[in-house]
Amino acid sequence: MRAGLGAAAVVLLAGLTTACAHDGGPAATPDKTAATPSGYSEMQKKVADAESALAKSDEDAARDGN
Repeated sequence: MRAGLGAAAVVLLAGLTTACAHDGGPAATPDKTAATPSGYSEMQKKVADAESALAKSDEDAARDGN
């Protein structure tokens, strides 16, 4: 019973690997560079603002002794 389940798992894994390995597999070099999604620069700005706010709150907490 275990051998059958193990064999089924190996076959399933091989099938998934083959299906996901189009274009030469996961280690293949992409033919074209990935396009930057729209709004990416705005998202980067929001992340930078959030990181800045977090750093400021950390400084405030350290000053307050909390």
